[in-house]
Amino acid sequence: MKNLMIERYITAFSPSAALCMLALLSVHASPVSAANLSRSVDVKAAPSAVWSLIGPFCAIKNWLPPVGACIEDGKAPPTRTLVTKDGKAAFVETQTARNDAEHSYSYAFISSPLPVTNYTSTIKVTAKGDGSSTISWSGSYTPDQGKENAASEALNGVYDAGLAEIKAKFAK
Repeated sequence: MKNLMIERYITAFSPSAALCMLALLSVHASPVSAANLSRSVDVKAAPSAVWSLIGPFCAIKNWLPPVGACIEDGKAPPTRTLVTKDGKAAFVETQTARNDAEHSYSYAFISSPLPVTNYTSTIKVTAKGDGSSTISWSGSYTPDQGKENAASEALNGVYDAGLAEIKAKFAK
């Protein structure tokens, strides 16, 4: 009797269960997984000197080569709009965390021409102990499906260019 009840229960709900499983599988059939990136560079300067160059939220226009202009909205937390030097692209980013004592801030894309969603990033300066500093820039994002390589190349290129420019400023 008990086995018959279980068999009827399974039979009655199997079509519904199968449809649910099919729906779940179709949603997750070809997921695009989140990606992470991290770059760092050592510079011959104290963290406070490095932070004075890169810490202000709109100072990015002074050390990220493609950026021609940065407009900050003056709100708390601030939002900045970065416009490329050629004027062809704009990025809108909001600061999500800031710790001046630890020389770090985090931000997220609100809008971007890059083929990514859920982009968040942190830039941080730490002391090396010999009067030098390490600048770490890390981020995570979800690339648009089919654009994984383009997203990775673009973001890695931005990080590399920015850190190289900061290093060059302290090498003079």
